[in-house]
Amino acid sequence: MTNARLPEFPPGAFDRLDDGDDAEFYAPVRLVTHIDDSAVAALTGLYRSVLKPGSVVLDLMSSWVSHLPADVSFAEVIGHGMNADELAANPRLTRRIVQNLNRAMALPVGDASCDAVLCCVSVQYLQKPVEVFADMRRLLRPGAPFIVSFSNRCFPTKAVAIWRALDTTGHAMLVRVYFERAGFSSVDVRVLADGSGGDPLIAVIGYA
Repeated sequence: MTNARLPEFPPGAFDRLDDGDDAEFYAPVRLVTHIDDSAVAALTGLYRSVLKPGSVVLDLMSSWVSHLPADVSFAEVIGHGMNADELAANPRLTRRIVQNLNRAMALPVGDASCDAVLCCVSVQYLQKPVEVFADMRRLLRPGAPFIVSFSNRCFPTKAVAIWRALDTTGHAMLVRVYFERAGFSSVDVRVLADGSGGDPLIAVIGYA
């Protein structure tokens, strides 16, 4: 697969080993976490420091848990994902959207209606990442954060080729390129867990 928004990448950079139906792949309900407890705690701590109480949050590519601080209330938490049952099991969500971002990159969410977007350990599955990131910039209020976090785990058959070819530093640089190409005003990279005592976790934050 070629990507017009990333012309410097070689042909096939966004191909996958399994290009079968995503809906079929994600149909089984997986009520598991994909990072360990220490990485989850680090991510929740980041959310606590960045997200404002009473704000509208979009949890992109979500599941049955959003890792939000339990003692912080939000006006709305919109959950997007590929499995309706997993989203239904997430008690923090007030609205749920099931949509394949590799087929339809724009979400049915209003312009400048969100105070933050989160994407936890899922960015590696996007085949049109700049288009998705540009849509996130559309629905964010000016200056609002889009927090993309990732570890060293994934479903390898569904991760794009360029992700599988890079190490953690390369992943951070790649996500930064997505943000920059989508027009975000600034980008911040943070090491939340270095992997010495458990799962590594990196957050790349773009500001609309």
